[in-house]
Amino acid sequence: MSRKLVYLILAVIGFILPYYFLISFLMTHGFAARVFLNQLFGTPISTFFAVDLLISCVVFMIFLRREAERHTMKYQWVYWISLLTVGLSFALPLFLWAREGHLESSPMIKQG
Repeated sequence: MSRKLVYLILAVIGFILPYYFLISFLMTHGFAARVFLNQLFGTPISTFFAVDLLISCVVFMIFLRREAERHTMKYQWVYWISLLTVGLSFALPLFLWAREGHLESSPMIKQG
């Protein structure tokens, strides 16, 4: 199985699973931001995961900008939108899938 296909499969999974849990939450609580934040930061372990994820998102934003410019990839905004609307579990493998396709089609890889 190619790396590109693995990234695509992971992107699909990274889209479906988080939204499954978000929809479950919304069906139970509606758009209750206070409940959402209380559950997200309600325990030390959930706070650990939330902070870890937020830091990982910042790292991905830095990586995304650098890699997209390095490989002269267009449509950076797609990955930013996917990060902000779905999450890192979707945006990162989606970007890696697109980068693999770009690398396959580029005769010369720009180093930097």
